[in-house]
This record gives sequence, structure tokens and C-alpha cells, in this order.
Amino acid sequence: MRADRLVATLLLMQSRGRVTAAEVAVELEVSLATARRDLEALSAAGIPVYPQSGRGGGWSLVGGARTDLSGLSAAEAQALFLLVGPAAAVSPEAKSALRKLVRALPKTFRADAEAAADAVMIDPTRWGERERHRPDVVALLQSAVVRRRQVRLVYVGGKHERSERLVAPWGLVDKDDTWYLIAGTDRGRRTFRVDRIVEAEATDDPADRPDDFELAAAWDDVVGSMEERRSTTWATVLIETRFLPILRDHFGRHCHDDGASDDGRTRVRLAAPTPLDIARNLAGWGAQVEVLHPESVREELARIGTELADRYT
Repeated sequence: MRADRLVATLLLMQSRGRVTAAEVAVELEVSLATARRDLEALSAAGIPVYPQSGRGGGWSLVGGARTDLSGLSAAEAQALFLLVGPAAAVSPEAKSALRKLVRALPKTFRADAEAAADAVMIDPTRWGERERHRPDVVALLQSAVVRRRQVRLVYVGGKHERSERLVAPWGLVDKDDTWYLIAGTDRGRRTFRVDRIVEAEATDDPADRPDDFELAAAWDDVVGSMEERRSTTWATVLIETRFLPILRDHFGRHCHDDGASDDGRTRVRLAAPTPLDIARNLAGWGAQVEVLHPESVREELARIGTELADRYT
């Protein structure tokens, strides 16, 4: 559940006193099923939101009095507004913030709330194997995105070149625990892998962001460009159907199931930048994977097999 939708649902309930899932769906332009899941998730997170059955029923907040959020700490606010995705595993700070948000959202919080809700998105699709790690600099970058402040970076590029840059941070994307910063630079919009940022310092200089910038749309562009580079070579293989989930885990979105064959195996299409990249991922499977084509991948597998045999025979 996105933080902005969560806040909007709570404010809608506060203003009307009682709402139905259908009313929430219409107001927030989501499906009825999504509205129901959001209301149930709010209740499960410990917020006093309860359903009432029967005619005139719906979902209500316990107590109708309005109050401000003077008790909301900065850490709680960040935890709430940066909350994205399903609310199944909420931090203690987020739970505390959500309970306090039941009453009202003061005007002084709204601008930061909207900025923070748009500052981070989660893309759960994997791009292969990696060690899970959240860089410490993420918190600094999140704050800079929300506060609209420029950041001075020392960055190590793909060819190990080191450079210093002054950027306007526009948004962060967490892709399976690998973080990316989308920012404005003197050369236009750029995407930086956060784990390649070796130094970062927030400045007091304001960071301009285009009025029409949307983080989700910008990330779609990044993914599209990356997919073109990562899927220049395609291979068709046969593998026992029971091993298909493991192959999907290795290749992520570059693994396409073309259906089961008569011998209990599944025909699968795989993609990677080069034939060698595909062969390296498949070599460990031995005879459990049969590469049908292209011949370039078969040749790379044969070469790898010969090298291993020469060394270890």
C-alpha cells in the first residue's frame, strides 16, 4: 500500500466519519478489492479502524474528535511517508505514526508528506543474484529528495573511474535491495547506483525538479533502456519442469516459459547481454539443461566444459 493512498484513506474516513469500501474505491480511483485490502491492512496495523455490518454500515474510526499531530516525531513521519508496498511488515515507528495520523494531518505536514510519498518506490523484480545490503547513504538521499536539496557525490562509475558531481536528487528506487538514485545533473537526468556512491554530502542549495517529473515513469524509462542492453542474446533451453523456479530465480524477468514438452521438461527462453553470460549461468547445471539454440551459446558451453575437463581430469 502506497503511503499517499494510506494517508488519503485515513483523511477520507476522518472527514466523513464512516465510509464503505465502494466509496473509498471511487474516491481514490482504485478497485473495490484494493480498497477492501487497504482498509483491512489499516486495521491489522493497529489503527482503530473497524468495520460495521448491516444497513448503513461501513468502516469507521473510533472517536471523532480532531487533534493535531504535535506528538509525531520526525523519525515517525519519515517512516510513515516513506512507507511503500504492502503494509505487512511495518516498523514500530511506522505503526506509532499511523495511529497518530488517525486524527488529522496538519497543513504544515502536507507538503513534506506528498514529497516523501513520491520520493521512493519499490520494484520487486530481480535482476539476478546479489547480496542484500542497504547502503547507509540511502537515509541522507531520502532526506535530500524530500527537502529538495542538492547533494555533492563522489561516484565510481562502471569502468572504476572516480568523479565528483553536484546533483539534484529527484527520487530513489529500491530494486530488490539494490538502490538507484534518479537525479538532475548539468547533463540532464541521470541514474546512479547508490552502492557506487563512496561519499555524499547534502548542501543547503535548493534542488530544482521538473513539474512534470513522475518517479514511476522515469524508472520505466530506465528499466526499458536496461532491458535493451541486457537482452541482446536469447537462448531456448529445455529443463525439467521441477527446476523451472530455480532458473527463474537466476534469470529474473529474462526467463520466459514457453510451455511443457512431452518428456516432462519445459521449453524456456532466456536472455542476457552475450552468449557467454548465458553459458556461464547454465554451465553449473550440466546435462540437466539442454540448449536448443543459438549455436553461439552451445559453443560457449562446450568451451567451458573443455576447460574444466582439461583442468580437473
